[in-house]
Amino acid sequence: TTTSTTRHHLHQLCNLLVHLSTMSTVKPKTGTGSLETFNILHGFPEALVRGMRNSFLLDSDYHHLTQCETLEDVKLNLTETDYSEALADMDTISPPQLQKVAIEKLVTEFQYLRTQTIEPLSTFLDFITYEYMIENVMLLLKGTLSGRDINELIAQCHPLGMFKESTMRSIPTFENTPRGYQDLYQTVLVDTPVGPYF
Repeated sequence: TTTSTTRHHLHQLCNLLVHLSTMSTVKPKTGTGSLETFNILHGFPEALVRGMRNSFLLDSDYHHLTQCETLEDVKLNLTETDYSEALADMDTISPPQLQKVAIEKLVTEFQYLRTQTIEPLSTFLDFITYEYMIENVMLLLKGTLSGRDINELIAQCHPLGMFKESTMRSIPTFENTPRGYQDLYQTVLVDTPVGPYF
C-alpha cells in the first residue's frame, strides 16, 4: 500500500507539473518609468557622463592653476586631477603639448561614450562631430589653395572630425574649379556623414 500511495502521489505531482508547464504566464503590467524599465536604454551612458562630470576641474583647481609660475607647476597641479594619466608620459611640457593632451583625452572619452549609446542619443552625438568634420574639410581646401603641405594640414585637423586617412588625403587633390569641387563632392564627400551639407 505504501508503494501504491507513493505511485499515486508521484502521478499527481507529474500531472501538476505538466499542467503548470502548459500554463501561459501573464506578462506583468508595468507602466512607463517603472523600476524594471527605468533608464534601461541610456543608463550606462548616463552613468559615464556623471562620472566624467565628476572629473571636471573645480574652481579650486583653476585657482591653483592661476597661481602657477611655470609649466612644470601646471603639470604638477594637473597630476592631482583626471589629467594625471594623460600627462604621465610627457617629459617636457609646452602649451601646444598640453592642449594636444587635453584634446586627445576629450576625444577618447567622447568616442567611448559614443560607442555605448543607441538611437536617438547616438545620432545626437554624431551631430556634434559634424561641425568638426566640416571645419576639417574647409581647412584642407583652404590650406591646399595656399600651397601648404598636406601632412601639416592633417596634423592641424580636429580629431573629432577626422575621416579615414585616405579620404583626408584625397580631399585636397581636386582642382580649384567648379568642376573640381563637383568631382570632389561626387567622389569623396558624398560618402561621408557630412555629404548632405555640401
